[in-house]
Amino acid sequence: MTDIKFGTDGWRAVVGKDFTEENVSRVSNAIAKYVFDNYGITKKIIIGYDPRNMADVFSKQCADILAQKGFEVYYSSRVIPTPVLAFCAKDRNSCAIMFTASHNPPEYLGIKFIPDYAGPATQEITDEIVSNIDKEFSTGALPKQMTVENFEEYYKHIESIIDFESIKELDTTIIFDGLYAASIGYFDKLLEKHGIPYQSLHMYHDPNFGGGMPEPKPKFLQDLIAKVKENGNAIGLANDGDSDRFGVINENGEYVSPNEIIAILLLHLAGEKNMEGCLVKTVGASLLLNKVADLLNVPIVETAVGFKHVGQAMRDNECIIGDEESGGLSIQGHIPEKDGILANLLILEAMAYSGKSLVDLQKEIKALAGCSFVNDRIDLKLDSRDKIKIILDRVSSLSDEKNLIDGVKIYFGDSSWVLARPSGTEPLLRIYFESDTEAHLKTLQKDIMSKIDDII
Repeated sequence: MTDIKFGTDGWRAVVGKDFTEENVSRVSNAIAKYVFDNYGITKKIIIGYDPRNMADVFSKQCADILAQKGFEVYYSSRVIPTPVLAFCAKDRNSCAIMFTASHNPPEYLGIKFIPDYAGPATQEITDEIVSNIDKEFSTGALPKQMTVENFEEYYKHIESIIDFESIKELDTTIIFDGLYAASIGYFDKLLEKHGIPYQSLHMYHDPNFGGGMPEPKPKFLQDLIAKVKENGNAIGLANDGDSDRFGVINENGEYVSPNEIIAILLLHLAGEKNMEGCLVKTVGASLLLNKVADLLNVPIVETAVGFKHVGQAMRDNECIIGDEESGGLSIQGHIPEKDGILANLLILEAMAYSGKSLVDLQKEIKALAGCSFVNDRIDLKLDSRDKIKIILDRVSSLSDEKNLIDGVKIYFGDSSWVLARPSGTEPLLRIYFESDTEAHLKTLQKDIMSKIDDII
């Protein structure tokens, strides 16, 4: 029988291999028991799914199981982005279950449990859900009829925090790459509703994501990059499969890193929209954010990698913006869950408020920071967790200045750092690098890897 584990953002597996009708039933029952034990049978549950293969079928199976146990279940009538479902959970004081595998390859599907605070489930919650697997229980309630619904309240909320009238005045062509993802019918709908013109491509749901990956990185945004370059004065925007992450292409047809985008938005929110509070960032995010936050006198709260940690910190602190280096963010007044649709709109708003192109905003941030920051990551698959511990100890010995929030992060006096952190679910070690030039980064990588070559 499959050993089901929840990672940083839910349980994911290959459809037809481990993601099966039997295992979906096991996980659905485990979540039902968690909700019943912690909230009671009166807690409403809403269920949604992204465009992946069989996501609609398995999500309907889950909805039927919960309704049969007596829960009041609301089921999305169509593909829905994770942040939209999460917001609706908070707005309705409900829990939610999302069927998605985010940016994973098309053969994967997953189940993500979203508590009523509308952020990722914490480790304590997912541990309890996993402990419930294969435990039979009865609520003692009569079966209920599942309700199919089109969730609309998200739009009104976004309109309360985004200045669409300013975006409407932008003298820049907006190109939206639907990337076959869940944001189709949501991000474009918001633009259309407010009379904001845009061009688009890949605007239909495809379980195979056009033969690529539902990940808004340069490798999978080549059509968008070409279209931006053809236009001459355009920016490109995209989201991942369930639309909680963002990808941005500037007017030169260049990919803009999430770290740069977050720095630009921090400057916009604190400097132009007068938001007060802290910056929440993961230990894997760039020192660029520290530089900008210091200039704005914005305090920093640093967390372990993963938005469940960011979301927790956003709930515990008055926060301007919370982010992770892989392309997820949320802001004050929104939900403690990453939202790629909101991110796209904030980028447009920042350009409109400043009257500057995205390229010029990048230059401004670089000037404020006083230097550039170049990042890279190497993933090492190892055959044992013992080797991971040996590598972490060795990396730790390379510098006296270190951070142990998540794995081992060591700092060097030239604004360079290295973070080595293990995966929570497999013998995989992720090593992050940052320095001020590409040449320094390569030298740093070569030096660090030479210190652990005998272990790999």
